[in-house]
Amino acid sequence: MQGSELLQEGLALMGLGMGFVFVFLTVLVVSVTLMSKLVGRFQPAVAAPAAGRKKRPATAQAGPDDEVVAVISAAVHRYRAAQRR
Repeated sequence: MQGSELLQEGLALMGLGMGFVFVFLTVLVVSVTLMSKLVGRFQPAVAAPAAGRKKRPATAQAGPDDEVVAVISAAVHRYRAAQRR
């Protein structure tokens, strides 16, 4: 085979491969879109949370307890003291 024939075969093979990948990805996108629509149609709607529920106050979520802060501080202090030895 000459160089030009080899190049033509290589380009044909590349085109075939890229075409196959393009068709496969197109089929994949279409099938995922259709499945999403089917699931959305047959899946029951999610119930909204009850309006009567009370939420926790924002101040309770603001930060950790004083005891937790003290334990973490003691652990860090002990770790740093052990590293100095």
